[in-house]
Amino acid sequence: MSLDAFISSIFFSYLVVFARIGSALMFMPGFGEAQIPLRPRLSIALLISVALMPLAPISLAMPDSPVSAVLLIAKEVTIGLWIGMCARILLSALQFAGFQVGQVSGLANAFGPSFGSFEGATMVATLMLLSAVTMIFVTDTHHLIIRALLSSYEIFPPGQIMIGDLTDELLKVAGKSLYIGTAIAAPFFVMGVVLNLGMGLANRMMPQLPVFFVAASILIGAGLLILAIAMPSILDFFIERFQEWLFGFKI
Repeated sequence: MSLDAFISSIFFSYLVVFARIGSALMFMPGFGEAQIPLRPRLSIALLISVALMPLAPISLAMPDSPVSAVLLIAKEVTIGLWIGMCARILLSALQFAGFQVGQVSGLANAFGPSFGSFEGATMVATLMLLSAVTMIFVTDTHHLIIRALLSSYEIFPPGQIMIGDLTDELLKVAGKSLYIGTAIAAPFFVMGVVLNLGMGLANRMMPQLPVFFVAASILIGAGLLILAIAMPSILDFFIERFQEWLFGFKI
């Protein structure tokens, strides 16, 4: 093999690794956040691809034709996007829970006149998302993310793609995300039912009392109090479920 062919094969192998790793990190929680500028995200993806390239089972032989090379890169990009989107769907459970908490606790109505009806719920969802991303780095879960990306080559060898399995797993992840979000918001649903039942009884006993204006502050205060108490457990519950999914790449 000539020197030019050897260098070309190394460069193409790196391109194949970057196609999967870079695509996954585009949506991966912690690495692919929109708050991080594009250049740092791209630099991290390039560096991680360089670090994982010697460990990835990538052949140094160039494909026989340009069409085969394009198909190989396209398959790797598809697998990488699938990994990143599954992780992002799991993270969206906190966004769903945050919106539910904001609606049940009355924060959406509290911020309605000045910021829009969903501003309060958006603030709670953003708080949960940022806290979860912080916990990913605090608990060293980002190391598990890199380990999972490397282990993905054992489950999905380069150049092989199983559309049916990818679709089934994507649906399972979506169902798991809905379960996580509902489980997190469940205490707030109970709080909303109890307090609204109490407000209804108070309205029946004292029709002249403006129950909504009196009890709205109680509903908001109770929601914020429960959120402050439950936030550590919420983050711990999410991180455990997210780590379980990452461990699924180990065979």
